[in-house]
Amino acid sequence: MIEVWLGAILLFCGLFSSTIGAFVGINIGTDVSKLPSDTDIIGILKAHQITHVRLFDSNAHMLSALSNTGIEVMIGVTNEEVLGIGESPSAAATWINKNVAAYLPGTNITAIAVGSEVITSIPNAAPVLVPAMNYLYKALVATNLNYLVKVSTPQSMGIIPRPFPPSTATFNTTWNSTIFQILQFLRNTNSFYMLNAYPYYEYVKSNGIFPIEYALFQPLSSVKQIVDPNTLFRYNSMFDALVDATYNSIAALNFSKIPIVVTETGWPWFGGANEPFATIENAETFNDNLIRRVSNDSGPPSQPANPINTYIYELFNEDKRPGPVSERNWGVLFTNSTSVYPLSLSNRDGLSANSSTVFCIAKPGADENSLKSGLNWACGPGKANCKAIQQGQPCYLPDTWQNHASYAYNDYYKKMFSSGGTCDFDGTAMTTTVDPSYGSCRFTGSSNASSSGLFTPAFGPVGPLSRSSRNYIYFHQIGSLSAVILALILG
Repeated sequence: MIEVWLGAILLFCGLFSSTIGAFVGINIGTDVSKLPSDTDIIGILKAHQITHVRLFDSNAHMLSALSNTGIEVMIGVTNEEVLGIGESPSAAATWINKNVAAYLPGTNITAIAVGSEVITSIPNAAPVLVPAMNYLYKALVATNLNYLVKVSTPQSMGIIPRPFPPSTATFNTTWNSTIFQILQFLRNTNSFYMLNAYPYYEYVKSNGIFPIEYALFQPLSSVKQIVDPNTLFRYNSMFDALVDATYNSIAALNFSKIPIVVTETGWPWFGGANEPFATIENAETFNDNLIRRVSNDSGPPSQPANPINTYIYELFNEDKRPGPVSERNWGVLFTNSTSVYPLSLSNRDGLSANSSTVFCIAKPGADENSLKSGLNWACGPGKANCKAIQQGQPCYLPDTWQNHASYAYNDYYKKMFSSGGTCDFDGTAMTTTVDPSYGSCRFTGSSNASSSGLFTPAFGPVGPLSRSSRNYIYFHQIGSLSAVILALILG
C-alpha cells in the first residue's frame, strides 16, 4: 500500500511536472566566515520565495530547519564520502537512514547528488562512483523511498572536450566506460543527468571567439548569430548550447529520454585584475536573463519539449574558498541578507500571473532584425493571433515592425504567461502598465479587448523553428527570389 501511496505522490508532485513549470533553485554553499543561522537562512529563502535548494552535504541542522517548509531539497554526498559508500552497501544504507529516512516526509528531500564533478576533480574515485550510486539507490528501495528521491551525480563540462558545435559534441572517450554506466543507471532508475554548466568559464576560455552577449543571454546582431552548421539550429545563448552539447553527447552513447537538470550555473560579480568579465553588471544581467530563460518552460533547440530546471550558484559569497578572487564572489546575497544586485528569484517578470493591466510591447529602438524574428516567432510557433495586424485590419497601421511586434508579443504574452510565457523575445520586449490600444486597435488584455477563445499552449520564444516556420520567416524578412529558392531547398 505504501508503494502505491508514494507513487501517487510522485505522479502528482513530479520534478518535471508540466503543470508546475520549470523552476530556478539556488545552491547554498557553506565556506562562509559568518554564515547566518539555519533559522535565518530559512527566513531568507521564504522571503525570496525560493522553492528549490541544493545543499552540498547533508547537514543535520539545515535539514531539520527545512522541515515543514515545503522547499524541495537536493542533498549531497561529499566527495570524501563517495569512496566509503562506493565500497560498502552497509555504509550506503547507514547514510540513507541517517540523512534521508530520518527527515522524510517533514523535509522535502527529492534528490541526492553523489559527489561533485567526481570524474574531473578526483578521477581516482571514478571506479567507485557508479557502485556508490547503486548502493544508495538500493538503500532507498529497501526503505520504500525510491519513489520520492532520485539519485544522480553532477558532472562538469570538462568531460566534453569540444562542446561547439553542439551537434558533434561527445564525452571524453577516456571516461566512456564510467559515463556509460552512469547513463545506464539514470535510465534504469528514471533519474536525470546533473550538469554544472558555466557560460562564464566557457566564455573566458573562448578568447573572444564568441561575443559576450552570447554568454549573457543578450540579443545578437545579425552578424553575430551563432548557428550550428550541421543542424542549422540558432543558439541565442551559450547556456542553451552547453545543454544541447550534453544532450548530444548522451545521444552519442545511444541513450535518450534522460532529462538534464543544471545543478550549477551563475556568474561572478567581482574578480581580480586579470578577471575583467567578473563584474556586477554582467552577473546581474546573466542571472536575470537566466531566470527569464528558464521560465520559458522550453528546452534547448534539440530538445524543445524538455524544460531546463536550473540551480543558480549561489546564495551567499563563500569568502573562505581558495583560488582566484572571483571564486569568492558568486553569491546573490550578502550574509546580512541584503542583495548584491537586484534579482527576483520568486516569480516571472515580477508580475502576477493573473495580471490584466500589464502589457508586453516591443522596446523602443529595438534592433529591427530582432523584431522581425520575434514577430515571426510569435505569429508562427508562438501561435499568437496576428489577424489584427494584417493589411486592412484595425492594427495594421502604422505599418512598422515596432507596432506589429508589439501587438504579436502582447497577444502571446497575455495568453501564455500563466503557463510560462515571458515578455522577453531575445531582449526586444518590455512590460508596461499603459494600455497600448489606439483607435479601433485593441490589444489583448485591454478592458475593451474581446477574447479570442481557446489557445493551444506553446513553448516560449527559444528553440528551433519548424521547417514551415523558417520558410515563413525567410519570405517575410528577405522577400526576394533568393528566399523562394532557399525555401524550396528546405522543402
